[in-house]
Amino acid sequence: MSRFCRVQSDRLMTDTAILWEWLNFAVRWTHVITAIAWIGSSFYFIALDLGLRKTPSLPPLAHGEEWQVHGGGFYHVQKYLVAPDFLPEHLTWFKWEAYSTWLSGFMLLVLMYYFSADLYLVDRHVLDVPNWAAILISLGSIVFGWLVYDTLCKSKIGQSTTGLMVVLFAILVAMAYAYTKVFTGRAAMLHMGAFTATIMAANVAMIIIPNQKIVVADLKAGRVPDAKYGKIAKQRSLHNNYLTLPVIFFMLSSHYPLAFATEWNWLIASLIFLEGVLIRHFFNSKHARKGKPYWTWALAVIIFILIAWLSSSPKLPTGAETMPSPQATLYMQSPHFKAASEVVQARCAMCHAAVPGQEGIAEAPKNVILDNDVAIANHAEQIALQAGYSRAMPPGNMTEITPEERALLVEWFREARS
Repeated sequence: MSRFCRVQSDRLMTDTAILWEWLNFAVRWTHVITAIAWIGSSFYFIALDLGLRKTPSLPPLAHGEEWQVHGGGFYHVQKYLVAPDFLPEHLTWFKWEAYSTWLSGFMLLVLMYYFSADLYLVDRHVLDVPNWAAILISLGSIVFGWLVYDTLCKSKIGQSTTGLMVVLFAILVAMAYAYTKVFTGRAAMLHMGAFTATIMAANVAMIIIPNQKIVVADLKAGRVPDAKYGKIAKQRSLHNNYLTLPVIFFMLSSHYPLAFATEWNWLIASLIFLEGVLIRHFFNSKHARKGKPYWTWALAVIIFILIAWLSSSPKLPTGAETMPSPQATLYMQSPHFKAASEVVQARCAMCHAAVPGQEGIAEAPKNVILDNDVAIANHAEQIALQAGYSRAMPPGNMTEITPEERALLVEWFREARS
């Protein structure tokens, strides 16, 4: 009975790790799907808005119209700056895409960075704070970003779109630098995405949709809606349009140590905002029929080359992993640890090293370095999932890890968790 219970316990612990991995994947999948829907609708409506034309046939109160062809048919779109003189029976609201993207993104932040704060959020060589303190800093900074941005928009500075963007850029640079002094490089870059995406989602939830509801309520009550609500909503929507590309970069950055694990990572993050603005400016100008400013692409390429050059600077001096987490201590006490460590050192460390020895590998993938026992124990679950339960690592089995060695990694993982 005792052996049966132990086997069941081992299976439960293993199944929990696998289910947790699939939960992460499901949330990430949801995040990507909803982000595509949100970004797609955002880009479409900005392009539509900029391409509107005034024609003699426009109905009263209409601002502009556009004819479009897609899917084998034609669409005739008209826009009213305030509202038509009647309220249609059916209105399509574009809000759930933004809400779902932010909620799924926040869930990923919790699953990846809060539950694994020792591994992904806190770097004791950068700032030695307890996990709970780092999580509070994370949450507080995200809320802080929206409050500052919203205050600026409602101030005199907000009356100038260009002036507001300049001030906002200065704040983003400051936040990028501050994040690198608190979190791991990977978490710092991710938080720049969360910081910006929260501003974008809050624009929808706190300004754009409420303003549209005020207009609808006025129409139902027989009142003439105030045009200011549409003007404010349009400004926030334009901000979202320009912030979208940098957010996508930050969401992908965790896969590229050259972006987050170098000395100038905060400057790289700052330059990404400029590059995103330049690219969007080209497309917005094109859609508004104000020419095609190809100089924006030339400048974007120059900035990208500068980013690549900055990434070649020395890595962040975070030092080797010397402090095992409580769970890692159990992995190190396992009788299988010595053999498992030897397998990792022989089959994985040539890429996962401070200075990778594998040709074509400039930085350790995802900045995971497995060149000492503490680091191997800290990453035990990832090692078991990537090289034990699955055949993801090494890529193409380039180091010829054997089935017996994979089985050993699984046994080490399961035995230590039981």
